[in-house]
Amino acid sequence: MIIDLSPEARAYGESARAALEGTAGDGDAAAAVLDKLGAWDLEPLADTDDLEAAAALCRAAGYCDVAGPVAGRLAPPPDVAALAAWPGSPADALGLVLPCWALLGLLDRAIELAVAHVRARQQFGQPLAAFQGVQFQLTEAEVERAGLDVLAKYALWSVQAANREAVDDALALRMAALEAAEVTFRVAHQVHGAMGFCDESPLSWLSRHSQPLRRQPLGLSATRALLTRRIGRRGLTGLFSEETPG
Repeated sequence: MIIDLSPEARAYGESARAALEGTAGDGDAAAAVLDKLGAWDLEPLADTDDLEAAAALCRAAGYCDVAGPVAGRLAPPPDVAALAAWPGSPADALGLVLPCWALLGLLDRAIELAVAHVRARQQFGQPLAAFQGVQFQLTEAEVERAGLDVLAKYALWSVQAANREAVDDALALRMAALEAAEVTFRVAHQVHGAMGFCDESPLSWLSRHSQPLRRQPLGLSATRALLTRRIGRRGLTGLFSEETPG
């Protein structure tokens, strides 16, 4: 089982991130860049290479704070009522997974902003980054973000492999993504202090713009409840289970 994105998908994501940087808040500029990147020519449901490219694009869009129109257009939101049925459709797996990749990109950027802030901000004659309490907070957030990175790759692989458990994996990923977002943004706001809540702060923009991805199509409680109904006593498999596959 190889869950890493292909070199081609990673390169596409890097190119997308470089092209999209600076377009946040400018819908016309972002739309022009996405058209140039061939974003809407991707067919993630029909082609595994396109699926990986779409995931990399969603992460880049999240990092650049233009996630909103990307994940939803590449993979329409799932039919929530249909998700309760076993096993579910690939389109419903995908409609849950790609927004999580966009949210992962937002968390990448939030951690980066937090680290840059504590390195630059001085308190009592030394940078905030030198304080052990701040280090512990950032470590907590980074553990959540890094764990989500692995789970996002696994859930994408599960969709690619057409696993019968793919919808379960997608719901488990969404639950992990929402929990990671809660921790990461809490920590990032805390280390920024009052500045992190100002409208002029890039972190505040990221946090606000993450809300649609965190609330739709399911919030944390609804995601947890739906996953519990689906798996019953079967439990999860793969990376989401208590035992990692060999």
